[in-house]
Amino acid sequence: MQTITAKQLQKNYRIESIDLLRGLVMIIMALDHVRDFFHYDVHVGHDPLDFSTTWPALFITRWVTHFCAPVFVFLSGTSIFLYSQKRTSKKQVAFFLFTRGLWLMAAEIFIIGPLWDFDFGSFIMLQVIWAIGLSMVFLSVLQFLPYRILLAVGLLIFFGHNLLDGIKIEQPFAESFGWSIIHVSHFYKVSPHLAIFVLYPFLPWLGLMIVGYCLGKLYVKQTGVAYRKKFLLISGSTMILLFIVIRCINIYGDMHPWQQQSSAIFSVLDFINTTKYPPSLLYMLMTIGPALIFLAYAENMSNWLSRKITVFGKVPFFYYILHVFLIHVMGILLFFISGRIWNDPYLNKGYPLWAVYIVWISIIIILYFPCRWYSRYKANHPQNKWLSYL
Repeated sequence: MQTITAKQLQKNYRIESIDLLRGLVMIIMALDHVRDFFHYDVHVGHDPLDFSTTWPALFITRWVTHFCAPVFVFLSGTSIFLYSQKRTSKKQVAFFLFTRGLWLMAAEIFIIGPLWDFDFGSFIMLQVIWAIGLSMVFLSVLQFLPYRILLAVGLLIFFGHNLLDGIKIEQPFAESFGWSIIHVSHFYKVSPHLAIFVLYPFLPWLGLMIVGYCLGKLYVKQTGVAYRKKFLLISGSTMILLFIVIRCINIYGDMHPWQQQSSAIFSVLDFINTTKYPPSLLYMLMTIGPALIFLAYAENMSNWLSRKITVFGKVPFFYYILHVFLIHVMGILLFFISGRIWNDPYLNKGYPLWAVYIVWISIIIILYFPCRWYSRYKANHPQNKWLSYL
């Protein structure tokens, strides 16, 4: 009788709860990007997290999107582990991670960046896709480490990277830029015709991806559902508790300690107003803790809405490129529909917050159909290996 190996069992095994959570955070991510293009407060220089100009609804609209990047990166690590279970050797995984990482880094510069501002070449912003790509390049090597050592490396970066916050390197340019790539967000005016903004230093994101990769061991088919749920609930609750305790101590874990504000609501908002660029320990605890609890309860979730959301989670890169392009094009169309011309001032061209939500929902509905088509196309053409890069 033919013996079926663990890898063969894993071959076509897909975790719907991971796709569901990833799809959910991608939908929320679009809200932040719609706000970037459509809300008038953004375009008059207002930071939605600035207590001198914001209000609770605007703050929460921005704050809730904090979950997107860390959960996306974390689940990328988990998906990489599950991908590795379908391959016969770590060399195959290394080749895929290295080449896909380079592809994502190039895509950030030459495809995604220009889609944000339709500016081809004069301004380069290194954002989340860049950080994911560079982290994949490093993980292509690190995944050869024994599991426990790799987990220790990931946890060390996760909990300890804020110890590097005090290191500042301004000159020379090469050293400053290198350190910015690793840990410090920085804007560089390289020449009169070229500027580079390192918004996502990769080291904390690498740590988060490694921890997500190691979590993937929970999702091999041999692991019991009850054990996985218990582990996720305990881990998620512990992260939330650690966030509250460390934030209350107010010494370590974030570059911006919280303070009592003019009202109780703003004091609470300041408590959860953690640092994203680069992501602090508290930022990651605050976002990944609830995500783990969601994964625990979403294990067997299946209904009309969850199936729609899962569609987005199965085609993340395709969705990302498409949503940036669609939001930008719609922003331009509404700009001209409102009677403006090219040389109109950028100031006050946006819309109130309620209109942002309407545009956001409309865009998600529009995006669902091409994403569903592409998801089905990928599933029906597994022989096309290049599809795994998209």
